[in-house]
Amino acid sequence: MPSKVARVGWMLTRLLVAAAVVGAVTADAEGQSARAGSGTDADLRMVDAARSQDRVLIDAALKQHANVNARQPDGSTALHWAVYWEDVATTDRLIKAGAKVSVANDLGVTPLVLACSNSNAAIVQKLLAAGADANATLESGETALMLAARNGNAEAVLALVEHGAKVDAREGTRGQTALMWAVANKRPEAARILIEHGADIAVRSETRKLVYNMGGNRSAGNASKDTPLEEVALGGSTPLLFAARSGDVESAKLLIAKGANVNDTAADGNTALIIAAHSGHGTLAALLLDKGADAKAAPLGYTALHAAVLRGTLRDRSLKNSDPGAGLNLVNALLAHGADANAQVTKGTPIRRWSHDFALLDRWVGATPFWLAARFLEVDMMRALAAAGADTKLPSKDGTTPLMAAAGQGYSRASGTEAFIKDRRDFSSYNSEPFAVATTIPVEEERRTVETVRLAIELGNDVQTSNAAGDTAVHAAAALGMDSVIQVLADHGANVTVKNKAGRAPIDVARRDDGVGASVARSGTVELLRKLSTQ
Repeated sequence: MPSKVARVGWMLTRLLVAAAVVGAVTADAEGQSARAGSGTDADLRMVDAARSQDRVLIDAALKQHANVNARQPDGSTALHWAVYWEDVATTDRLIKAGAKVSVANDLGVTPLVLACSNSNAAIVQKLLAAGADANATLESGETALMLAARNGNAEAVLALVEHGAKVDAREGTRGQTALMWAVANKRPEAARILIEHGADIAVRSETRKLVYNMGGNRSAGNASKDTPLEEVALGGSTPLLFAARSGDVESAKLLIAKGANVNDTAADGNTALIIAAHSGHGTLAALLLDKGADAKAAPLGYTALHAAVLRGTLRDRSLKNSDPGAGLNLVNALLAHGADANAQVTKGTPIRRWSHDFALLDRWVGATPFWLAARFLEVDMMRALAAAGADTKLPSKDGTTPLMAAAGQGYSRASGTEAFIKDRRDFSSYNSEPFAVATTIPVEEERRTVETVRLAIELGNDVQTSNAAGDTAVHAAAALGMDSVIQVLADHGANVTVKNKAGRAPIDVARRDDGVGASVARSGTVELLRKLSTQ
């Protein structure tokens, strides 16, 4: 079992590594001279006292004229430890005793950088008053100002800029600024101070490119030669685009008031409005609309209206979004600002192998917002879109109608062996239940499906229509074992014995893999289909 001091040393090392983001800087001239020779000072009384937070030992070390700038093997001094422990009194005493305030440890971390990481304004102010370099920078370019902005400590940010911190300095990994860090972390007070001190609101982060699966299967292990791949540009974001992604409404207001372009686009061409909608930030999206954002824009093959429906009121999986402007409210706001209710998806969105991304799949090309609302069982959205003039029958590219999408066409439940979501209708991600249970549609989902199917029929969808594969809504419901949905379709005249182009009737698709390679029938569904076929 390591000693308390050893554990504390390990904690500090972890914190410093995190603050440096695995970076290291060359020590300043002051530090270089102090560490000439072996790199470790023999007189560590002051470091040990500060590390153990023992003020009696600190008093004794000071009286004995112990080296206040002694450095332990990793280069940390007593001042580093006092700042780490956020001990204002000891920090003050060490400074008055001659502690060097701009000395860096092996990772390039100065006491000021550490204070900004801790978001301790009082210590930041003391260090700056003692002459600490306000532009202390780690090897990868992160500045003390960025750390303070990320933590949102307005007092620390103000003290830094008043002592000459460069507001537009860019870190070396992504080319981001302190303003971007403030907005990305929803720190509007820090953003306000930076803007007031001249931060560039039009500066862009660096652009890089990655190859993505574009709307295909979410599992790279199942990718085929037909999987759509594309080199996608990432980055190129202004502070407003960071606000759109993080949902920082207050910072967005400040940026727009300063002249930020509400129709700004990232490196891939996507707009601030679509990014906000796709990120689930309905309130911010509504702000952009009110300030003149283009509700019809579709630079990547889908509109903000598609994104609003796709995202719904979910934050992640079945977790609800706390933003009151999301979901139906955003759909209505977009429609009120001229969004095209009949816009069709022309391209899938990038997909990562294992993710909970809200993605538009390649097989949904041709889908309208109404089609998506039907697929995700959003009856209120369906009604709102229909009232706005949406074509309630327009199918996707393979002929799948909104009714078929609602009935579950192309939707397969994730089993306990699959750790990814195929689309947001799938609520069984990471399901540890036995296969037969995991692939069964929950009662509430089936109830919502019935309601959605009834509405789709009421709004003009034909129960007899088939898609390019010859599948009908009954095929879809049978494949998922949703007996109540099959009954509704049959009640409205659906043919329960029609065969698709593979020669399979609904009763034939009412079978599933049992998880170990065997095919088993959904007995209740088979019995219902046999009964209906004789009526």
